[in-house]
Amino acid sequence: MNRKLITIVFLCSISSSALAFDFGNIDLGKALGVLQKTQQASTDIDEPKELELGAGIASNLLGAAPLLKNQRVQKYVNNVGMWLALQTERPDLPWQFGVLDDNDVNAFAAPGGYIFVTRGLLAQMRSEAELAGVLAHEMSHILRKHYLEAIKKGARTGLIAEFAGQALENRGADPAFQKLVGAGTEVYARGLDKDDEFEADRMGVVIATRAGYDPWGLPAVLQTLQGMNAQDSSLALLFKTHPALGERLNLLDRLMTGQFDEFEKQPDHAPRFMGVMGKTGILKR
Repeated sequence: MNRKLITIVFLCSISSSALAFDFGNIDLGKALGVLQKTQQASTDIDEPKELELGAGIASNLLGAAPLLKNQRVQKYVNNVGMWLALQTERPDLPWQFGVLDDNDVNAFAAPGGYIFVTRGLLAQMRSEAELAGVLAHEMSHILRKHYLEAIKKGARTGLIAEFAGQALENRGADPAFQKLVGAGTEVYARGLDKDDEFEADRMGVVIATRAGYDPWGLPAVLQTLQGMNAQDSSLALLFKTHPALGERLNLLDRLMTGQFDEFEKQPDHAPRFMGVMGKTGILKR
């Protein structure tokens, strides 16, 4: 007996039992609805579907801002990103990194290993360790499946169950798949939960340190952004979708003080891929 038939038999047996037992004030129809939604919401999205969903979302992000036409910079960011990926529990994901030609200061991650940094954010970085810290933060969202969970919360549970259960056939033309990609893209406008961002900060520091970078790279970027004009329009989306910079820095300071001192300013913290570094930052200004 397959799972679908077992579920139908189970639900029917509950309905027939209702004739014999007094459920008082319980709305049985509503209770069954909750049971079905809970079952659907817990449906896991396997890796092939994660990759496909991520590709659709990444395509939408690229539609809003194209890749920077600078192969040297793109290769550099990919080299750093791929080295970081090797330090994670999912090194075999088809990781892809890109710099968006956008003045806004931000970074994005899509399920399946897609990570984008804007030209505006890259221009604020002064070292490879800072780049590594930001990329590792975004990688952590993928490793912990923060965006997948946010999509599952925001989309209709039936849509998730359908996507998780169907075979991969011409998905790009499937209206249901397009709706799910749209729901995923909307997450970037409203942001993740604060706890997800804090977890990505903590994990990002660990991944960057494991890769041999100065652990204070990510906090250094956050401090730079904190020192910028809060009214700068390029920061609007970042501020809207992320916790306050001061709160993030305070949490990292409590985590790192005394715990990462032995890793700070070690000789092996020299940049591994120092190919496009300018004297004042990663992008020559």
